Amino acid sequence: MTNPLLEAIVQLPAELIDEVAEESKKAVSADFVPLVDALIMRFGESLDAVILYGSCLHSAVSLEEGIVDLYVVVDSYHKAYTERHLATLNAWLAPNVFYLEVPHQEKTLRAKYAVISTADFAHGAQFWFHSYIWARFAQPSRLLYTRDDMVRQRIYAALAHSVITFLKSGVPALEADTLDVEEIWTRCLILTYAAELRAENQSRARHLAQANRDAFTRLTAAASPLLTEILEKQGNGQYRCLTRPVSQRQALWRWRLRRWQGRVLSILRLAKATLTFSNSVDYAAWKIERHTGVRVEVTPMLRRHPILWGLKVARQLLRRGVLR
Repeated sequence: MTNPLLEAIVQLPAELIDEVAEESKKAVSADFVPLVDALIMRFGESLDAVILYGSCLHSAVSLEEGIVDLYVVVDSYHKAYTERHLATLNAWLAPNVFYLEVPHQEKTLRAKYAVISTADFAHGAQFWFHSYIWARFAQPSRLLYTRDDMVRQRIYAALAHSVITFLKSGVPALEADTLDVEEIWTRCLILTYAAELRAENQSRARHLAQANRDAFTRLTAAASPLLTEILEKQGNGQYRCLTRPVSQRQALWRWRLRRWQGRVLSILRLAKATLTFSNSVDYAAWKIERHTGVRVEVTPMLRRHPILWGLKVARQLLRRGVLR
């Protein structure tokens, strides 16, 4: 009987696995420990891994000022929850999102954590059409906790597949040209931001590409054996995008589908978050206004029925042309 984990790793360049492992093991602030400890208490034996990503990793945002972005990876949704409806929602549309506050040394640490199964995380990194998983985890992240070495290797494989999927999906949409790594990742990040209701703009994509240039350079080089049909490495460290007009049109069409899909999924996830996130309706309304400029009213009746509120918002955004 074949081992799916071994098959997934065999498909990947060993250098790429090594690179994502090195990034994942880099030191982080000790202030993250109380958050991880709280999640271990919350999920117990179902917890496979905790991954740090987002603004508190990629910028100088203080843990006291910002909200830490975490992914909680579990072995089973039904083991992770005592409430059956939460397991059902997580399986229907992963991830579920929750809010966490932990008092620590006379301050409060805050985190927003997304719950996903190990199987869904691995599948999303390699096979999901939408960029929700692979766009986030192609970027450097930190593995704060793993159950054991087997889980660790599965996470490394998913992170490596995220890099491959990110570049294989983004590069074909670029014009045939010789570009440096920073420009390639900037343009690909812009494509992924446009596929979600997110506040990040082109300047944010460029900032991330500049801040992570060394990591992206190593990751691209390590992934290059699987990218020979779309990228050709040049002697000066740049890459020639091997884009043909027909394949570029097809890639751009796929990104248009992702933009439509992403907006629908974002609204559904925000509506679902109203069942899991403290003050979730107000948070969702704030996030939609911040990301789209559309102010949505939260009435007492709709606050009591968050799914109806989510459907009303989706209709409102469709009428205003935000969802196309």
